[in-house]
Amino acid sequence: MPGELFERPASPVFFICLSGTIYIFFFIMVGIGAGDNFRRVSMMKVSLVITTYNDPLGLKKAVESAFHQTRWPDEVLIADDGSDERTASAVKDLSGCAPFTVIHVRQEDMGFRAARIRNKAIARASGDYIILLDGDCVMDKHFVADHELLSEDRCFIQGKRILVNRGAVSAFDHTIAASKPRLLLMAMSGGISNAHHLLRIPYSSGFKNRKLKGIKSCNMSFFTKDFIAVNGFNEDFEGWGNEDSELACRFFKYGLFKKVHSFMAVCFHLWHPTNKVAPDCNRLLLAAAIASKEYFCKNGLVKKNN
Repeated sequence: MPGELFERPASPVFFICLSGTIYIFFFIMVGIGAGDNFRRVSMMKVSLVITTYNDPLGLKKAVESAFHQTRWPDEVLIADDGSDERTASAVKDLSGCAPFTVIHVRQEDMGFRAARIRNKAIARASGDYIILLDGDCVMDKHFVADHELLSEDRCFIQGKRILVNRGAVSAFDHTIAASKPRLLLMAMSGGISNAHHLLRIPYSSGFKNRKLKGIKSCNMSFFTKDFIAVNGFNEDFEGWGNEDSELACRFFKYGLFKKVHSFMAVCFHLWHPTNKVAPDCNRLLLAAAIASKEYFCKNGLVKKNN
């Protein structure tokens, strides 16, 4: 009969799908627009510290993603764990076109010493606030602004990461990181994992805890004063693993909370070959920190003999 189509009640499934589509569209649009003018209103000085080792192409992608932030870092410090001259050349080229100061801090190649090189770089930083990033990560365009928006007294921020899978790494850069349609296509085709972090919801404060689970210094931030108070990373850690969890442990003992937001301060971690197993000595150092009441390490920014 005429008009029957419009008189028949719609299926509940239809309304669920429609509501979900509207919800996702709304928050994607919020994520695209929110914070675009943040660069002009920021007051805090932010230092971005990027750790690298013999990966000039990955480092180039990481630093170029800083060029396209809605809020630029005030300076970028390259924490170089002993790379060859290719990295020095890449840093020179990048610093020549950067809209902020780029400082190359390098130490000799004596194995994996991320704790030591991060301390050296942060000692050169002039910012009130430190953001840590690994040199194989591309930042979402709101990354720096989000870390600053989330910053809070007596807290450090643990950011989230989206994993860029092996077949998508070569083409992935800041242009793809800024394109929601392309990212959604990659999520559907298996090009990226942890794709739920694509949703950006900047109008919630996140949550706080004092759990070591999920600690990753590839995307972390804190006030410089708090880092100095605990004497930075423990340089007894050599070899991959646990130096970031041990720092978090001492942050907790100092009185800080870990603040987490699943839909802000996100980076894209580029796939690379890995065989990362923390050596026994690093696991023992972490266990000792958990058992101790101390928050100040002896072999950090400042060296204490006893």
